[in-house]
Amino acid sequence: MHSANTTSHTKPGHTALSVLVGNTPVLYVGEPFAPEGRGFWAKLEGFNPGGIKDRPGLYMVERARARGDLAPGARIVESTSGTLGLGLALAGMVYGHPVTLVTDPGLETSMTRLLTAYGAQVNTVSEPHPTGGWQQARRDRVTQLMRQHPGSWCPDQYNNPDNTTAYTPLALELATELGHIDVLVCSVGTGGHSAGVSRVLKQLYPGLTLVGVDTVGSTIFGQPARPRLMRGLGSSIYPRNVAYDSFSEVHWVAPAEAVWACRRLAASHYATGGWSVGAVALVAGWLARTLPEDTRIAAIFPDGPQRYLGTVYDDDYCAAHGLLDRPPASEPEVIGRLDEKEVTRWSRCERVVDPLTLTRNAREDAREDAREDAREDDR
Repeated sequence: MHSANTTSHTKPGHTALSVLVGNTPVLYVGEPFAPEGRGFWAKLEGFNPGGIKDRPGLYMVERARARGDLAPGARIVESTSGTLGLGLALAGMVYGHPVTLVTDPGLETSMTRLLTAYGAQVNTVSEPHPTGGWQQARRDRVTQLMRQHPGSWCPDQYNNPDNTTAYTPLALELATELGHIDVLVCSVGTGGHSAGVSRVLKQLYPGLTLVGVDTVGSTIFGQPARPRLMRGLGSSIYPRNVAYDSFSEVHWVAPAEAVWACRRLAASHYATGGWSVGAVALVAGWLARTLPEDTRIAAIFPDGPQRYLGTVYDDDYCAAHGLLDRPPASEPEVIGRLDEKEVTRWSRCERVVDPLTLTRNAREDAREDAREDAREDDR
């Protein structure tokens, strides 16, 4: 991990905490996701104390302090669905900053308790934003809290380029551990780790293919916003850290499909995680089955299973949401363009563009149609 800032403003003895982050192991995942002799390498980011977002949590704070954007002892305020909150709680401890995390009722009780135990204040919004959902409601609350705490700082993980750069060490670890990589599979939420890791790996391996994994009901890749059961991937806004030009294809995965993959991973490899891990494993396994046998596939598993014991690994919860006994199809449905249809099951698209471009193009097409209609009327 990036070296910790050891100025006098850092709490004595706490800088050593940052050495807990990084140098996570890789695990080869084969059967039952791929036939014998085929598989993919999983980077187990759940071996960080709080998961993958310990990396940007520490790095964004470190860089903000270095620039003077975050004054010694000033409050950090951010919106989170959980994992970044753990990283920011760690960074607050390392650098001596109080931390306020804004979340919503979907955050697991265990996570709220853990964040509080780590010294963070947890602030929960009660109603979703009418168009931007829970995510926008959280961001609005962040703005309100920052007005209440003059001098406070928000990392703005969705748009902060430091969120992307923070993953350079992860990319270099992968390169060292695997020697060569042909395909990288990443879940996409803020867009930070897919952009940051692929940027470095494409410099090392120019032919690298980046495959994105999203959840149904997420707007990131041009689908309509819908209530989402899965947390940690997906979005109801358009994060500007998403490197749309870098993706060769995107897959959307439904909750039942992710649960199946999580549980199969646990039963076969003793290494699993949450929604993102299940979704990524499903896609990486399919790639391992369908690409040439010598293709070297790396998949990033962002966290471990602990925070999902009451959801993904709870039979009652899964039964209540219709998530059990529904194994995924052996391959994804294919759509030709991102907004061709609303996807409700595992689906894939090989034409990835910024969805805001799709929206602008649709407006321009509508204006051109209107002009054509006017010309017809004139005739």
